[in-house]
This record gives sequence, C-alpha cells and structure tokens, in this order.
Amino acid sequence: MKKTGAWLARYALEQVGVRWTFGIPGVHTTELYDELDESATITPILVTHEACGAFAADAVSRVADGATIGALALVPAAGLTHAASGIGEAMLAGVPMLVLTGGIRRDTGHRYQLHDIDQLEIAKALTKAAFRVLRTQDVVPTIFEAVRIALAGEPGPVLVELPLDVLLFPGEAGGLPTWVRPQPPAFEDAAAIQQAAQLLCAARRPGIFVGWGGRGAAQVLATIAERIEAPVATTLQGLSSFAHDHPLHAGFGFGRSAVPAARNAFADCDCLLAVGTRFAEIATGSYGVRVPPQLIHADINPAVFHANYPAAVTLAGDATLVMESLLRELERRPAPRGGRGVAGQLAADKAAYHRAWIAHDSRGRVNPARFFAELRRQTAPDAIVAVDDGNHTYLTAELFSIAAGGKLIVPTDFNAMGYAVPAAMGAQLAQPGRETIAIVGDGAFLMTCMEIVTAATLQLGIVYYVFCDGELAQIAQAQRLPYRRAPCTKIGEIDLQALAAATGAAWVPIAADAALAEGISQARKLAAGHRPVIVEVAIDYSKATAFTRGAIRTNFARFPLAQKARTLARMVKRTLAGGGA
Repeated sequence: MKKTGAWLARYALEQVGVRWTFGIPGVHTTELYDELDESATITPILVTHEACGAFAADAVSRVADGATIGALALVPAAGLTHAASGIGEAMLAGVPMLVLTGGIRRDTGHRYQLHDIDQLEIAKALTKAAFRVLRTQDVVPTIFEAVRIALAGEPGPVLVELPLDVLLFPGEAGGLPTWVRPQPPAFEDAAAIQQAAQLLCAARRPGIFVGWGGRGAAQVLATIAERIEAPVATTLQGLSSFAHDHPLHAGFGFGRSAVPAARNAFADCDCLLAVGTRFAEIATGSYGVRVPPQLIHADINPAVFHANYPAAVTLAGDATLVMESLLRELERRPAPRGGRGVAGQLAADKAAYHRAWIAHDSRGRVNPARFFAELRRQTAPDAIVAVDDGNHTYLTAELFSIAAGGKLIVPTDFNAMGYAVPAAMGAQLAQPGRETIAIVGDGAFLMTCMEIVTAATLQLGIVYYVFCDGELAQIAQAQRLPYRRAPCTKIGEIDLQALAAATGAAWVPIAADAALAEGISQARKLAAGHRPVIVEVAIDYSKATAFTRGAIRTNFARFPLAQKARTLARMVKRTLAGGGA
C-alpha cells in the first residue's frame, strides 16, 4: 500500500485523538494541511502567531482531562522558533504536546534551501524528544511513539519533523497500527507507603503541599487531609489541585511568601506530604519555605527527589495511584488524634486577610479584593480561568477562590508573558460547555491580544479581564523597594475600546468598584452570545501581595552582608533625594 506521508500523519493524528492543530500553513506543509482539511475529526486552526498556537495547544492538554493532546502543525524554522515560548512553557510545566513541523526536501541535492536549519538541535532544550522521519513507513510509528513519550512519566512536548518529500510523495506505508493509550504503571512500593503512613500518624502538625502533578488526586487528598487534620497548601500551577472551598485549604505556598492563613498553619509543621511538586522557585517563594526533615515526597518523576529539599520517604509514581495506596494504609491504622482546630484557624486567618484588602484605600480605582469577590459571585463554579504572568497572577492566587470542579491554568517555571489570551482560546475549544475567562495584565495582553481575532472568528465567548495600570506592575513593584525607581516599566497607551472593535470583540469598562457588578454581568451576557469580550479594569496595584513582599525579603536575606549594605545605602540616598518611580 502506497500513501503520502501527509495522509499517514493525518491517520496517526486521528488515531491518537488529536482534535485541533494550531499553526500557520506554509510551502512545506501544504500537503499536510490539505489532508487535515479532509479529516472528519481534526480541525486545523489558523492562528495569528505560532507562539499563540503553542499556548493554545498547551491549554488544550491542560483542560482536556486526557481526552486529547494539544498539537501544533508548523512550518519549519521560523514556525518552530516563533512557537518556542509555548513549547518551552509546556516543557517546564509538565504538559504533553505534539509538535509537528515540516522539513526541507532531501531529494533535490541542493543546499541552502528555504527554512534549512537543524530543527532537532533547536528542539533539544525545549522537548522531551525530537524525531526526523526519513521513510514513509515510519510516519505512523514515529507519531505514536512521540505521543507515548509526551504522555509518559512527567509529561511534556515532543517534536516530529516531516520532510516535504515524505509528506508529498507516495511511498510504502507498511501496516497501519491502531493506537493504544499507555496506562501508568501500578504503584507497588508497600514499604515506602507504610513508612509514610507511620510518619503522618505520628506527626503533631502534619501538612500537605500539592502541585500540578497532584491534580488528579484531589478527592483522595481531601480524604487524607481530613483523616490526619492537615492544612493543604498548593503551588501556583497547582492552584486548582485542591478545592479552595474545602475547610482545610490554606492557600498558595506555605513559607514567607504565603498568605497569613498558610504561613500560620504550616509554622510548626513537623511532617510534610508533598504531592506532584518539584519545590521550584515560584512554588517556594524563592526557596523561602521551611521544609521539615520528615518530608514525604510523591512525584511521577524520581529526578525531583532531594533536588532542593531532602526527603525522608520518596514515592515515585502516578499521584492518584500513590495517594490511593497511602489512604488505604492510613485507614488500616488508628485515626490520629484530632481536635486541633485547624479549619477554624484557617477560616479566621482568611477572613482577616480579606478584610485587610477590602479596607485598603484604592483611591477611586478598582480594589482587587472587591473585583475577585464579585467575579467569584458571578462566575460559574466549574469555570476555566486562564491567568497570565504578572502582578495579577499573584492577586488571583491570593484573592480568587477556585471551587471544586473549577480549573486554573497559568504559566509558571518558564514564566512566559502572553499566555492567557491564546490559552483561554484553547481551553474553550477543549471544554466548550464551560465558562472560560482570562485574567491578564495590560503588558502581557499587548503581547498576544491580536489572537482575539481568531477567537472572534471561531465565535468563542471568552471574557478577557485586562488589569490596566499602564506599567509592568510585578517587576515595577520588585524594583521600587530596593531601587526606589522602576525603570523601563511604563507601557505605551492603548485604546482598548478601539482594539476590541478591530478584533471583533465587545468592550466593557470597569473604572471603579461601583461598576463591578454591572460590568461583569454585562460581559458575561455578551460572551454568552459567542463573542469575545474585553473588560478594561482600572485596577489598583498600590497594595503589594504577600508573595511579592515575601519573595523580596527572602532574596534580600540571602544577600552577602556587603550587598545588603550597598542596597540599603542606595535606598536611603534615593529616598532622601526624593527618588521614586
């Protein structure tokens, strides 16, 4: 049987369950796009920029709950480098992605062809693996293997280069295998489970720290937390890995950069169960957490164990399977003595923190706590929230409650600005029945806002809440304390009403607290008509988040004495001189 590589690629993509490809077609991928256009199950999505396509594919994988994998169909060279930020984000976040690129012809004998660059070399730092298909009969097996690698262990992106001659010319296809989705291996380390259960039952103040890798184990983790009466904190990426309306939810992080509820709940923690987290920089507030010696670390990737904090017990495996084993062992033992009042203290600390934000004088602009309270009141409990990178990220983490069933997706370790607008698009494609919103600062919004054209073309009712203050607020706050100035953070003025009209979106202004209820309600009604909506929020950034204050203090505390003295002297000098942003 002779088939073109493009036909075989379409067959393989249909087999593995790809629903959308994101990209911009070019001369090296015309045959592939022609085949995708014939597919009854795959829709190729034309994006305005390949970086947006990669962010959208990332979001598809994050919210599809295993039903499909985000996929790119890229022209070689520039298409790949444009998409690199989104691919890198998926790589460091542990998100599966299939990256298909075209490749130069190998049958002409000519050098210096269009797009002639070694894409596999580029992909080395951005992907788990990269393949170049040299024979037609290898197209399907290679794509199957790429998806298997992307899903196995700690997930991530995998690249497959399909040269133009392979895509274009018929060749021997060989057999056409069918796809069988790999399953995680069973967890069978009974000795480690028993040791972990013993430590948790013996602890006076146990705590639980959950990352993105623990998102599938939320229900069993809730049962474990209730049994041992342990507060539960999450990483930034893992914000929706444990319901915020659970009485034992503490907040984002648990160290110096955490909200008071989490700081207080974990202050005397003598045994920590960490699930699906690498203890990375943002998750730990620049490594400002105190991790007890009795650390039980569960993760699907054994390489994360002992990397930043030594563990007393390591549990390598799928989080759900590992936590189910741990719960069974805990239930075989007498329940630890309860009555420590953890839930009551958490509720009191959360309420006090919220009151402090509400009492802050926002001087006529929108108070962040009031915004998030109204957004929570009106937004569906199971809504998907795409957040970008910036000050709004940590405001969302500290002030917006993610209910059971809700999902929040956010760039973390790669930390790419421009994520939220295209990610919201990918999320709503993957979950069309769920309300989808984006929360994005004006600086990050400017990076990828033209992708709203694509959302409008697809008739996606996404609400983009754009926090506007005219500067890159997160880095500006980090500059003002030590430097007493914020260079290179002011952004150019933009007419969001005009931008909305240009991209096919509706526009809703929220200039003050009094406009919150009506503004959010109007935006949701417009979005229900399958139209994207830009909500211009005149946010007040004058009060710093606990994360920002804590991270600055943590980093300053680690400075050598001479650098501390230099920094303090500069602060005093510029303050006396009337320095400021």
